[in-house]
Amino acid sequence: MTSDLVIGMAGAGGDGVISAGEALMSAAAREGYRAIMTKSYGPQIRGGESSFRLRLATRALFTAGGTLDFAVALNWNDFLRFGAELPVDGRTIVVYEEDSGVAPNALPLAGVTPAEAIAAPIERIARETAGTNKAKNTVVLGLLAEWLGLSRDALLAGLRKRLAGKSTDVLEGNERAFDAGVAFAAAHPLRADRRLESPQTTGAERMLVDGNEMCAAAAIVAGCEFFSGYPITPSSEIMHWLSREIWRYGGTVLQAEDEIAGMGAVVGASFAGRKAMTATSGPGMSLKTEMLGLATIAELPLVCVNVQRGGPSTGMPTKSEQSDLLQAVFSAHGDVVRPVIAPISVADTFRMTVEAFNIAEQYQTPVILLSDADIAQRKEIIDPIDTSAVTIVNRRIPNDRELEDYARFQITESGVSPISHPGMERGNYLASGIEHSEHGAPTASGELHARMNDKRIRKLAPLKARRDLFTVDGDREAPIGLVSWGSVAGVALEAADLARREGIKLKVLVPRLMYPVSEEVYEDFFASVRAGLVIEQSHQGQLYRLIRMFVDTPRGLESLARSGANPIAPAEVLDRVRRMVTTMQRGRAPEPEPMAG
Repeated sequence: MTSDLVIGMAGAGGDGVISAGEALMSAAAREGYRAIMTKSYGPQIRGGESSFRLRLATRALFTAGGTLDFAVALNWNDFLRFGAELPVDGRTIVVYEEDSGVAPNALPLAGVTPAEAIAAPIERIARETAGTNKAKNTVVLGLLAEWLGLSRDALLAGLRKRLAGKSTDVLEGNERAFDAGVAFAAAHPLRADRRLESPQTTGAERMLVDGNEMCAAAAIVAGCEFFSGYPITPSSEIMHWLSREIWRYGGTVLQAEDEIAGMGAVVGASFAGRKAMTATSGPGMSLKTEMLGLATIAELPLVCVNVQRGGPSTGMPTKSEQSDLLQAVFSAHGDVVRPVIAPISVADTFRMTVEAFNIAEQYQTPVILLSDADIAQRKEIIDPIDTSAVTIVNRRIPNDRELEDYARFQITESGVSPISHPGMERGNYLASGIEHSEHGAPTASGELHARMNDKRIRKLAPLKARRDLFTVDGDREAPIGLVSWGSVAGVALEAADLARREGIKLKVLVPRLMYPVSEEVYEDFFASVRAGLVIEQSHQGQLYRLIRMFVDTPRGLESLARSGANPIAPAEVLDRVRRMVTTMQRGRAPEPEPMAG
C-alpha cells in the first residue's frame, strides 16, 4: 500500500478527461484524502487534447507531484503532446486503449520501460455497457477504483453529481460502465499493490475549490463591491464566479468591451468610493498599464489580478508560467512603486486576495496580485476558512477638521492622506493624471513633483517591514537556502523536506510580497547562507534578477529557472542541493551557474 499517489490521464476533446479527474477529486474529498489536481489543455479553442494530473495522499500536499504512478492514455498522440507535464519512468503503471494496436512491450515512450503496461478495452466496454464512447472516462474511473481501493459509493456519488440533469438511461449506462471497469481491474490485478492507505482523518468537513474561486470569494469577504474586466484565459473564472455571486452582497460586475475599458471602470469605481477589482492575464496587463498609472498618481486603491500564463504576446494561453514578475514590478512610466503580492496555493489565494485589498486601501494604491495558471485552475482539497478571523482594512476618509480646507493629496508624515468621494460634503477635489498640488491643482513645478513622488513612494515603506508576508521554513542558521514563489514555492518546500530526511541542513524563504523588495528580510535570510537556489518558472530567472538588484546575495546563490510547461520537480531541486553540499564539503562555495537568457 502507499500513502501518496500521482495519476495522469490524457485524451482528446470530448473524452471527458477533466471530468474523470474531478470525479476522482470529489471521491477523495469524501473519503478524507488530501489532493491537488492540475489541468492542461492544448492551444486549440475547440477540441484538441486535454489532461489532468492528480495527486492523492493521506497528508498535506505542496505540489501535484513528480513522476506518475499511474498513466492513462486514451490516445497515444494526445498523451505524448504533454511531454514533461506527464512524466513516466520505470515505476509507472501505464494503462492505455487496447484498440491502439500497440503491444505492451512496444509503448511509444522513448527510453522508458514502465513497471507495468496494461492494454484495456476501454472503448469497447463503454460501448457495450453505456452504448456510447462518451462513457470511456467512467470505465477508467472503475479501473482506478478497483486498483487504488477507492470507495465505489464515493465515486458513484461524484459521478451522479456530474451527470445531474441527464436522463435515467444515461446515468444507468454510466453506472454499468463503471462496474464493468471495476470487474476488468479485478480480473487483471496489478503485479504490485498500489492501493492507497486509508486517510488518518475521515469525515472532516473540507472544501474542494480552485484558486480563481478562492480569489473571487475572498474579494467579496474583503468588501469588493465592483468588478470590471474582459474574459481572458486563465483568469476568466474569477469574473464568472463574481457574476453569479456578487449581487447577493450588493455588488456589481461589468463585462467591459476591452481590457482598457475594464481597467478604466475600476479606476472610476474606486474614485467613487467603492472597493474595486479587475482580473486579467499577461496580454491584458499590457493594455491596463496606462490606467494603472492614473490610479497611482491619483492615489486610488484597487486590486488588479494577473493570472500568469506563458508569454510573450498571446504565448501559451493554457500553460502556467511566472514570467510576468518584471512586468508587474516595472511596467510603468514615471517613478512608480506599486505593491505586488503573490499567493503560493489555492488556500493561500484567499488570504493574499484579502491582503491585496487591505494593502490597497491602507496605502491608497493599486495592488497587483500575481497568481498563475497552476494555482488559479488547479483543484485542491482544503480546510474550511474561518472568515470571522479575517481583518478588513478600509480607506482613511477625512474627518470634519480635515474637510474645512480639504487637501486630498496633503503631504502627511506617513505619506497617506485622507480620501473623500463624490457626494461627500466639502470633499470635492480635482483628480486627474496631471501632477498636482496638495489640493489637486495641476502643477509643472519640479520641486512639487519631487515632493509628490516622495509622498507616493515613502508611504509604502512600512509595507517592506511586513515579515508576515514572508515564510521562513527550516533551520535559520542553515548554510543552504532556497527561495521560491507562487506555485513553484511548493516544489521548494517539498524538496527541503526530502533534503532534511537525508540530514541536510537548509532553509526556505517564500515571499508573498514580491515588490517593493524587503531588503532586510532577504539580508537576514542570506546571512548564514553559503550556497542556494532561486527556483522559478521563467526563462530569465526573473526573481533571481530582481533580488540581486536590491540585495547583496551570497556568492553561491544560483538560479534554477525554466520556461512554462516544463515543470521543476522536487527531486531535481534535491539533486542540486546534494551537489551544493558536496562542493561545500570540499571547502568552497560553488560558482554561480550561467543563467538562461
